[in-house]
Amino acid sequence: MNKDGIIDLHTHTFFSDGVLSPAELVQRAVSAGYSAIALTDHVDASNLEHVLSCITQFCKKTREFVEITLLAGVEITHVPPRQIENIVTFARLHGADIVVLHGETICEPVPEGTNLAGIKAGIDILAHPGLISETEVRIAAERGVHLEISARKAHGLGNGRVYQLAKKYNAKCVLDTDTHGPGDLFTPEYRKKVAMGAGMTEEEYESVKNNMRSIVREITEKTYNI
Repeated sequence: MNKDGIIDLHTHTFFSDGVLSPAELVQRAVSAGYSAIALTDHVDASNLEHVLSCITQFCKKTREFVEITLLAGVEITHVPPRQIENIVTFARLHGADIVVLHGETICEPVPEGTNLAGIKAGIDILAHPGLISETEVRIAAERGVHLEISARKAHGLGNGRVYQLAKKYNAKCVLDTDTHGPGDLFTPEYRKKVAMGAGMTEEEYESVKNNMRSIVREITEKTYNI
């Protein structure tokens, strides 16, 4: 994996509400200088099996032909908190490399209790957690759940609080686009601006990038022997 390439662990294709096919999203990511990308389409109990099968098959059939690390994942979205654990378990058993949960963003009516339910269920990334509580951040730190700093417009309004509490409780963060279309992918310059806007120092920004490299390395070494 290119050490200096962009890593993005939260993107969408036309298998949910993105506008690009997986192949076009990946090609655009390669062109933008990415070194790794996770395809994490929205799922609930109605489409989990179908979407995950499509994404895992695409990644399996495409990995050897592209100069980028592909991860198959899902973003569990707007499901009842009590159902989250079952969906996480199913996703893990059926090939998800990474499990993202659509957190309690301040711009959508996500069910109350979603953040905590996902953290306790062992998700990998809590996306745009909104006005996350200190207790939730502390538990996320204890359980190794990564908190997302989001480049997605309204979802990113909570970034400052998320990063401030992550620093307080030593929770690890990731920096993602939540891409839905061609214009959403990171450039190196914009990625850094999102980080600085969340309150990161230069050193902290580098630490987050290193953390994301570690996530990708751990998955690829454990699952694909890359």
